[in-house]
Amino acid sequence: MERVILHSDLNNFYASAECRDNPELRGRPVAVCGDPAARHGIVLAKSQEAKRCGVKTGQAVWQARERCRDLVVVPPRYDRYLELSAAVRDIYISYTDRVEPFGLDECWLDVGGSAGLFGPGKAIADDIRARIRRELGLTASVGVSFNKVFAKLGSDYRKPDATTLITQENYRSVVWALPVSDLLYVGPATTRKLSRYGVYTIGQLAQSSLEFLHTLLGKVGVMLWQFANGQDGAGVAPYYAVPPVKTIGNSTTAPRDLESDDDVKITLYALCDSVAARLREQRSMCSAVQIGIRDTGLLWYERQAQLLRPACDSTSLFQAAFALFAGNRPRYAVRSLSVRALGLSLADEAPQLSFLPEEARRLRRTDLEEAVDRIRGKYGYGSLRRCIMLTDPALDLDAKGTNIVHPIGFLGTMAESARSH
Repeated sequence: MERVILHSDLNNFYASAECRDNPELRGRPVAVCGDPAARHGIVLAKSQEAKRCGVKTGQAVWQARERCRDLVVVPPRYDRYLELSAAVRDIYISYTDRVEPFGLDECWLDVGGSAGLFGPGKAIADDIRARIRRELGLTASVGVSFNKVFAKLGSDYRKPDATTLITQENYRSVVWALPVSDLLYVGPATTRKLSRYGVYTIGQLAQSSLEFLHTLLGKVGVMLWQFANGQDGAGVAPYYAVPPVKTIGNSTTAPRDLESDDDVKITLYALCDSVAARLREQRSMCSAVQIGIRDTGLLWYERQAQLLRPACDSTSLFQAAFALFAGNRPRYAVRSLSVRALGLSLADEAPQLSFLPEEARRLRRTDLEEAVDRIRGKYGYGSLRRCIMLTDPALDLDAKGTNIVHPIGFLGTMAESARSH
């Protein structure tokens, strides 16, 4: 059966959701921005009107206002975006059960088996766009192709509210003229590397020597060569399939610079509490911990270390995280921190336990933290707090709801494909 892959991308999703819910914003330059007072003041999304004024995602609010004096700034409402995202996915699954999310506002669909009911891929894409517009008051751009990479290129090709068809017959004329940076997973660093060797377009990448790309970029170079030549064989995962969890992490930009060890400890404990709680919720343990540090000079780096034994308690995570920080102190005060649990395994599959006293203490800590989970679940995060948090409550945060769960996803699948090439 012929593969027919759609990639649907909601246009300016956060900003469009705000304009949908507040008619007074329609037709005005709107930007959804974080809170400058909490040092999260960047543009998360912008309307078409703001885009035409030169407002870009990732700009600081003050920069956006310089570009557009009439800019209307609104705070994000993530619960509302989740609600609308779920409603859009309900539309998708009425056409196929092969629906794979790629963020809140993007999904791949495999409609190869739906043609008998709904027609060819382009007709399905047009129908989906019409329903999103009619039923939800949002717009989407949809790419239709024979693989996931080109379907995503198609959804970016024409915006807003458009369908682009990329086929086996036309992909060289449509895709190969595009900048190499438009290809999935070609970031700024890779773009710069390729440009040094005269590779500026996807076509030039496709026609490059495979050996050259492997030497320059390693296995990723092989994967990108496959992408550029239409050799992406990755399937679209079933919507109700639960992907294996690879890592669980969390990060925060502190409301003020972290200048002392106690400042760092408070923030790391809050992050480790949230990551450990999610580990227990997933009935998982981690064998390694990674921290990320960004200082006020905006230098960002990550460090990781193995744990002596798999763990899911925040104290074990914190001890490893703070040891990493102490051994890799930044030159300037800390602006943001992240903690990630790596090497996950199911708790039932953990290695044979040790009879050493430290292992018994770790098990008691885990039991204690599970009791804390139950109390916080019933009475709220603030019902139980560590004493160190009381020294500066402004640095404490209920980060449980904002964990980042990293499944084994599309890039991992393609990297495996490239590895076996």
